[in-house]
Amino acid sequence: MSEARLPTLFIPHGGGPCFFMEPPRGMPDPWKSLGDHLRGIGATIGQQPRAVLVVSGHWEESQPTVTAAAAPPLIYDYYGFPPHTYQLRYPAPGAPRLAAEIRLRLDQAGIPSTGDDIRGFDHGVFIPFLLIYPDANIPIVQLSLLASLDPAAHLAVGRALQPLRDEGVLIVGSGLSFHNLRGFFTEDPRIAADAESFDQWLTQAVTDPDPARREAALTAWAMAPGARTSHPREEHLLPLMVAAGAAGEDAGTLTYRDHIFGKAVSSYRFG
Repeated sequence: MSEARLPTLFIPHGGGPCFFMEPPRGMPDPWKSLGDHLRGIGATIGQQPRAVLVVSGHWEESQPTVTAAAAPPLIYDYYGFPPHTYQLRYPAPGAPRLAAEIRLRLDQAGIPSTGDDIRGFDHGVFIPFLLIYPDANIPIVQLSLLASLDPAAHLAVGRALQPLRDEGVLIVGSGLSFHNLRGFFTEDPRIAADAESFDQWLTQAVTDPDPARREAALTAWAMAPGARTSHPREEHLLPLMVAAGAAGEDAGTLTYRDHIFGKAVSSYRFG
């Protein structure tokens, strides 16, 4: 058993290998503040987790699926970046026993699941964790999203996994609070305004002290102002639902907020 219950997190994992690239000469690094935030997360946890469970916005299956390999490889699922970004290494071990425990917890909650003995960690895992725990000495299991993209189902998955927090497992949703790739790189003020509106709504929903109201709001996220501008497809928002479901009665707090390419981006912690 761990010394104390671990929090759950929702982190923005940036764009591709963004933290490991130089900005154009004479230009400020748009990812610096987010990189600094990720580098500081480990110190805020208060103890080293026994293992980390990560839900990334880059893996979807028909039912929850966990990586079950002892030494998962890396999946360089980004395209057109400099050669050195395909040489990044993050040899964190897997955790087959934890994978089995996750599946047991889901089964006990009536949620069918499966394991994957081959799949490795996508960039929604290894890129941010190169900054969070750079020594790569903490076992990691990755959990897929559901291809249904149903927010209530992802909240339910999180609720089923909540007890792991008392067993030294850090549960992390890795996505982006704003994920509109075309919108990121446009100067259209309407998109920036929608991003601002959605970010303010999302922070209010996450930090609602009533867990039932929080879950109701997150389930209906698509009705929020600026929602579909911020997430034309919601796969990068759904990791937040798993983190919020695993939060239980614990309150959510805003831990990071900045503007990247003029668009509001936030990070959250529960507990």
